[in-house]
Amino acid sequence: MGGGFAGVRVARRLGRRGDVQVTLIDRANHHLFQPLLYQVATGELSEGQIAPALRGMFRGQESVRLVLGEVDALDLERRVIHARAADPVEIPYDTLVLAAGSVDSYFGHDEWSQWALAMKTLDDADRIRSRILAALEMAEETPPGAERDAWLTYALVGAGPTGVELAGQISLLTHRVVRDEYRAIDPASARIILLDAAGDVLPAMHPTLQRRAHRDLVKLGVDVRPGHSVVGVDSHGIDVDGPEGRMRIAARTIIWSAGVQAAPLAHVLGDAAGLTLGKGGRVPVGPDLTVPGHPEVFVVGDMADLQGVPGLAPAAIQQGVYAAKAIDARLDGRPAPKPFRYVDKGTLAVIGRERAVADIKGLHLSGPLAFAIWAAVHLFYLVGWGNRLGTISRWLWSLLARNRQERVISVSSLVSDAEADASLESLEAAQRD
Repeated sequence: MGGGFAGVRVARRLGRRGDVQVTLIDRANHHLFQPLLYQVATGELSEGQIAPALRGMFRGQESVRLVLGEVDALDLERRVIHARAADPVEIPYDTLVLAAGSVDSYFGHDEWSQWALAMKTLDDADRIRSRILAALEMAEETPPGAERDAWLTYALVGAGPTGVELAGQISLLTHRVVRDEYRAIDPASARIILLDAAGDVLPAMHPTLQRRAHRDLVKLGVDVRPGHSVVGVDSHGIDVDGPEGRMRIAARTIIWSAGVQAAPLAHVLGDAAGLTLGKGGRVPVGPDLTVPGHPEVFVVGDMADLQGVPGLAPAAIQQGVYAAKAIDARLDGRPAPKPFRYVDKGTLAVIGRERAVADIKGLHLSGPLAFAIWAAVHLFYLVGWGNRLGTISRWLWSLLARNRQERVISVSSLVSDAEADASLESLEAAQRD
């Protein structure tokens, strides 16, 4: 279950065997390289460059079957998955690997999601890009004053790697790429406000790198506000508690990257196995990544509750590789591998052109060298040489020409689910009348 970093690693390794049948189920038809999703959201890269089709990835592995669908229930006694594909189906299994990833957490305020945009899927990235660009168009047509200022204000909640990288890219887009394309407004006057309840940006990194990232963001024109907690969100702005007390920030574009929780599938498994879920709704697993009492069920990636293991792509990759090795060993009658051990290969974050920070095994790097390491690592993990070469060319074009090709505003992305429901109700009422 799940075509992300962990699930793909399991399916690829087992798919090389000739004596197994692998069924990979995902609600999307693509594998998403999430670490670069923010570049799609800001027009730097296209969707296809970070989201290769799963069927293309497994074209040569006849033992891998792909199902586009979503799991409704698990029958652990009968070892059957109940899924919704074209029609409801039952899929039996001998070994089950759950790798459905995570979703955004609004800390008990799910109603904020209709205004504070999440960034976990390609649809999310499309929605954010459309909102960023549409805000400039609205400001262009709005007279000078508070309303125009609100359209020119971007509030980002969460100063982890995603928030920091997105803030830097929005700054580059508004302050450099499009600054000469408008007549009534100066896009460089846009305010990018980065908020976090923690003491500084990138709280998981060394304080030296936090300070460097903070300085780089300020140089790019980002208003960095650590120690500010969000207490309210609506269509016209956010309310925050900070060192100066409660304040209101008028902003028509709000982006949320403050926290995550395990995908809803974790609750489905918890109910089926009688488990008490851990922090963030994650599934408690043993040192071999299996569910207590069900050695045939592995949970890997962001769904797994493992102390000391972060919810990052490298951790999901390592868990996927481990689960595949463990299943391989069972099939061959070999001893199980040693308990899973996460190897921390470092943390990277890019702030802007040649501005990045890297924390690699106690080595703290910043500037162009850290940027080069960040680029090399991300290119290495991208799927396919075509995507790697295309990404390099896009980065070079953006660097030299200061232009971005992916700047389409999707009108459907500008309508919230609540607004869509309201429009549908109005239409139904008119038809009844």
